[in-house]
Amino acid sequence: MNNKDFLEKIKNEEISIDAGIAYLKDFNYKDLDFAKLDFQRKERRGFGETIFCQGKEDFALAEIFKTFSDRKESVIGTRASLKQFEKVKELVPEANYDNTSRIISLVYGEEKRIGNIAICTGGTADLKVAEEARITAEFFGANVSKFYDVGVSGLHRLTSKIDEISKANVIIAVAGMEGALPTVIGGLVNKPIIAVPTSIGYGASFNGLSALLTMLNTCAEGVNVVNIDNGYSAAYNACQINKLIEEK
Repeated sequence: MNNKDFLEKIKNEEISIDAGIAYLKDFNYKDLDFAKLDFQRKERRGFGETIFCQGKEDFALAEIFKTFSDRKESVIGTRASLKQFEKVKELVPEANYDNTSRIISLVYGEEKRIGNIAICTGGTADLKVAEEARITAEFFGANVSKFYDVGVSGLHRLTSKIDEISKANVIIAVAGMEGALPTVIGGLVNKPIIAVPTSIGYGASFNGLSALLTMLNTCAEGVNVVNIDNGYSAAYNACQINKLIEEK
């Protein structure tokens, strides 16, 4: 909860004085020895902390989610395995898991959604990255429109949707193989585009390096590129732009 919500709950006696003192003890961050959880990030940055799950020990990840749960703080964890989720679920029964995006979510009251972010993919094989972007964007309070499988090998699929895509405040374009989709969209719309190269493709795609280099060398203005398979960062950046547009 933010500072205002905390004070309102104290005022309305929804939180006891003793519980409030305990809450303030870890007001800035909670030191778990193996992790320092940043509860003030939303106040500073506009969006709360996200847990990167890949590589974390099961016990540590479960304890991190338990700490957020104890404070009734919403949080998502990216790049989580089903095995990790099952360990988290043992301590935090209200946690949920999306198998496609590999996101663990813990939600206490949804954000009011504003604006519109369009997410486009070159193919169905890019779905995991696109869904990571979608769930992240919705968690951070953006409306999302999906345009999946509109790659350049069947350009009519993209052009048939371009008027709808153009209505978004910002566009996320996700593609593997040669990674041409963001450039094509960039030549058709007047909105900022965040390009996400994926590791989808045959040998010479070099696990997404080919798509990354194509996107970095785009001749279309207004295309910004994030790391390979990083749907989360694309969504975060898109939400910042979307929020600035809607709040101006």
